[in-house]
Amino acid sequence: MATAVHEITPAEAAAHPVMESVVVRFAGDSGDGMQLTGGQFTLSTALAGNDLATFPDFPAEIRAPQGTLFGVSAFQINFGSTDIETAGDEPDMLVAMNPAGLKVNVDALKAGGLIIADKGEFTERNLAKAKYDSNPLEDGSLARWQLMAFDISQLTLDAVKPFGLGNKEALRCKNMWTLGLALWMFDRDRAPIVDWLKSKFVKIPLLAEANIAALNAGHAYGETAELAGPMKQHAIAPAPVEPGLYRTVTGAEAISMGLVAGAQLAELPMFFGGYPITPASAILHYLARLKEFGVTTFQAEDEIAAIASAIGASYAGQLGVTSSSGPGIALKGEAIGLAIMTELPLVIVNSQRGGPSTGLPTKTEQSDLYQAVYGRNGDAPMPVLASRSPSDCFEVAIEAVRIAVTYMTPVMILTDGYIANAAEPWKVPDVSGYQPFPVTFARDVPEGGFKPYARDDKLARPWARPGTPGLLHRIGGIEKAMGTGNIDYSPANHQAMTDIRRDKIDGIVVPDQVVELGETSGKLAIVGWGSTFGPIHQAVRGARRCGLDVAHIHIRHIWPMPANLGPLLRGYENILVPEMNTGQLKTVLRDQFLVDAKPLNKVSGQPFRISEIEAAIAAYFDAISGNEGGEVAVNAGQLPSPAAINA
Repeated sequence: MATAVHEITPAEAAAHPVMESVVVRFAGDSGDGMQLTGGQFTLSTALAGNDLATFPDFPAEIRAPQGTLFGVSAFQINFGSTDIETAGDEPDMLVAMNPAGLKVNVDALKAGGLIIADKGEFTERNLAKAKYDSNPLEDGSLARWQLMAFDISQLTLDAVKPFGLGNKEALRCKNMWTLGLALWMFDRDRAPIVDWLKSKFVKIPLLAEANIAALNAGHAYGETAELAGPMKQHAIAPAPVEPGLYRTVTGAEAISMGLVAGAQLAELPMFFGGYPITPASAILHYLARLKEFGVTTFQAEDEIAAIASAIGASYAGQLGVTSSSGPGIALKGEAIGLAIMTELPLVIVNSQRGGPSTGLPTKTEQSDLYQAVYGRNGDAPMPVLASRSPSDCFEVAIEAVRIAVTYMTPVMILTDGYIANAAEPWKVPDVSGYQPFPVTFARDVPEGGFKPYARDDKLARPWARPGTPGLLHRIGGIEKAMGTGNIDYSPANHQAMTDIRRDKIDGIVVPDQVVELGETSGKLAIVGWGSTFGPIHQAVRGARRCGLDVAHIHIRHIWPMPANLGPLLRGYENILVPEMNTGQLKTVLRDQFLVDAKPLNKVSGQPFRISEIEAAIAAYFDAISGNEGGEVAVNAGQLPSPAAINA
């Protein structure tokens, strides 16, 4: 759907300079529909042609008591007319639906930013639940920001009164009222949201009409109310993009489509065995809708049954896939070892979350790298890939399938809660440009009989479907004899089989490591993996504009690593590794390449801010300008401010 671009006059441009990007955060109780509001605002923003990145922030509790700090749900979106790499450091605008939403999120708002608050929810009871001693809308504590407070609850009740809804049902429409106001503020078209509401409530048209009335009322409030101060309409120009078909995509959606595309390129049906766990469950939900592409989904009774069913599917000649987050991957550990011992293709998706144990179920972290690379009993090497963004999950999933079926091995994909839930625009690729890698199953009986652990030039064993005449064989978890696959746990055989499994993984051919920004040698390299891509890229881009000799390297193939990575890293005087853990990739790089990589760690459950990485870069160059060979400070949150940046 094409939307009209609002043409501003020279006078308007002078009075209100056009903003290149805006960061908006919606926050309220988990029952206020903040994720739905943010999702629909994202849809309208994408249709307006802006580049965008989102950050849904869920409460950990299934349903915390209403109005409490534990139950706050937030959705942040950064959108603009330029390339958007992250969901933004600091919101320009915070929409607070209740006191708890304000208290949890207001400190993230940039100085001078706009607060829109539903003062109808700032009752004595709700203020007490949010641990406020006085009403922040009235006591001057919000003086650092611009404040617009009005009774959204009452305005919503007035808008939907003609539909005869009860008070509780009527107040559920206030997220649509808020969305209508946000659509007015940023000159967005309401028609797609109206169509979506009609589709969502097709069986209850009264609710559709009530929500549409609330949406229109919020929009009209912005149009007609004579509001002084910060409430203005902002037109954000479309971002320049390559021609093509675009859609918004989350990491869970992209990885699901990539797995299906990989199975199609391998000419295999796909079986997904999963068990619900945050934040991985969305993959099961999405794949369940793709039966027409030869996808079978199975919700198992537990994590072990889920991966065991996927291994069984691979043994039977399908592409077995399973997914989980850290706790579930721990439970799957022995079965992953079984897939390594039996040398069957299997794709395992780990949507990382904060740990250990249950940890931070709905918050993001990158603390499962050790688990992915080393976390099994015995010497059990396995390829590990990491996606950098929601849209990158598509490419990574195809690469994982290719490696799994080409080398007859399980492969793990690392994403995280941020990537899985966040959305961004994605140019839908032309799949005809992807090189197929069709599987060739063993069908003929070779001279001397079938040997299930014979090897090709890649050290991969043959894949034979059970029941193929003449190819009767057995596999299992006890050590296999070279070639025949008979049980053999003699010392010499175990040594030989351990070595050959290692050599097979080490011999996987992966693309050479590229430098995302900067030169192939220099003073400082910022090396990242996974979802740190956006903030690192933006921080390095800004530093290079200031003339600093800094480069960005981002690793997709975590294990085995690219053959040129060691020589590349040794070309830099210093290496800094930002990670949402306590230094796991840093340790692997030191171990593999004997380079003095230094950590920049963050384990708060929140993504890195651009400013945190900028501060670390500035601290490094400040140090070497005053003391050659000085070390960079490495604790996020305790970094010196980048006062003087000396190249």
